[in-house]
Amino acid sequence: MKYDTLLFDLDGTLLDTLDDLRDSTNHALSAFGFAERSREEIRSFVGNGVRNLMRKAVPEGTPDELFEAVFAEFRAHYAEHWRDSTQPYPQVMEMLEALKARGHRMAVISNKSDAEVKKLVRDFFGELLPIAVGDRPGVPRKPEPDTVFRTLEELGGTPERALYIGDSEVDVRTARNAAVDLVAVSWGFRSRQELVEAGAGCIIDSPLELLALV
Repeated sequence: MKYDTLLFDLDGTLLDTLDDLRDSTNHALSAFGFAERSREEIRSFVGNGVRNLMRKAVPEGTPDELFEAVFAEFRAHYAEHWRDSTQPYPQVMEMLEALKARGHRMAVISNKSDAEVKKLVRDFFGELLPIAVGDRPGVPRKPEPDTVFRTLEELGGTPERALYIGDSEVDVRTARNAAVDLVAVSWGFRSRQELVEAGAGCIIDSPLELLALV
């Protein structure tokens, strides 16, 4: 076994959350009279947490106080509608079940809030992914390597035998900063070309391809 520890990004890697993020974003924008954003615009905004998503979604120059009100509206809506359309990508469940059967240690590391990450992972993946870590106060978020190091310590893994799996330039930088190997996935929020330009050296096009690499 080349890698005994596998660290997964969540949105765009394991779960297709794009439609629910778009709907909550546009609900909040409309509530304050702002123009809605397209699905492709939302796709380009995600990858570094929902606050960053909303910062990009509101018009440039939006005052901080108004932004906070829009963001609060987004959070309230998303808390009620986070599962309307969200589902694991095809083959993800089969991939995780096969990896667990092989004895790999696995966890999720996301820039979503820690509570949201734990809720999503628990509801969709249960015991397949017992450790899920999101954005927490006092811990630098990805692409800083802190959450990777803390999660490896909790799993009893080492950077040398860990593999990071993600779908964005943030994930490429995270793996580089933590000195762990990376597999990028082309089915998520960034195109293959964008991943190549971000520096990803290994890219897969379907979840089951990962089984041959670990």
